Amino acid sequence: VFQGVNNLPLFSAQANGFFAKRGIDFDLRFAKSSDELRTGLADGRWQIVHALADNAVAMVEAANVAAVIVIGGDNGASSLIAQPDIASVAALRGKTVAVDAPNTAFAFQVYEMLRKSGLERNDYAISPVGATARRFEAMQQDKALAATMLYPPFSISAASAGYKDLGEAIKVIGPYQAFSGFVLRSWASANADTLVRYLAAIIEGQRFVLDPRNKAAVVKLIVDHLKASEDIATRSYPVVLNSLAKDAAFDMEGFRNVLALRARYTGKEPQPPDAYLDLTYYQNALAGL
Repeated sequence: VFQGVNNLPLFSAQANGFFAKRGIDFDLRFAKSSDELRTGLADGRWQIVHALADNAVAMVEAANVAAVIVIGGDNGASSLIAQPDIASVAALRGKTVAVDAPNTAFAFQVYEMLRKSGLERNDYAISPVGATARRFEAMQQDKALAATMLYPPFSISAASAGYKDLGEAIKVIGPYQAFSGFVLRSWASANADTLVRYLAAIIEGQRFVLDPRNKAAVVKLIVDHLKASEDIATRSYPVVLNSLAKDAAFDMEGFRNVLALRARYTGKEPQPPDAYLDLTYYQNALAGL
């Protein structure tokens, strides 16, 4: 996974014993980049990854790996964050924007947000830096990196430090299926029962996080797992409530937008949505709760 509040259902499932009671031995790793995450899944170093849905599409289309999305998660809650002296998206003309990888996910969000403000791809440079935490760190160290996409708690920390929030992605580009769980089709088929139990734990974790009665516990999870201050964690909490999908449901409209962005910025038309999905494991997990 990548560091961020998108993992709160996982943190919750671990802390509350939702994995343990289903016999799941849960080992969480933070990825340094989407390339590491995708390559590790393809190589069998990890069995399940949670990342933006576009990464699964990239595995299928660009790497010819039989990956499949098995659960939704959230809309990403990502915002375009710029250096303190950047007052608008238009001011990014001629600047350098930090991305994870140039041909997936948040990079496409950046391109689309800038396009809608009149900037085409040749109007700015990009610098592949890696995962969100790395991009924020890089922006702090190198002022030439004018902007990047961040999500909580990093976006909240950046705004508190004087960086400019140039807008939330979904308010500009529309619905978006962001963090999703995906696996290799062969692994899912061979481990169907394990996968269903794992997904059930995540759904239960998502329910815990979204229950307002658990606010204090959720804020503590952000502090403990993401090394955020209590103030930043508390300010991240309402963003979490607005970004996580009920029962980790998959947003088909948002996914169609994911595919449309990929088509626009790769020049290659992807397959129909069902080619990248198998939600039967999720449906079985939900039915068993």
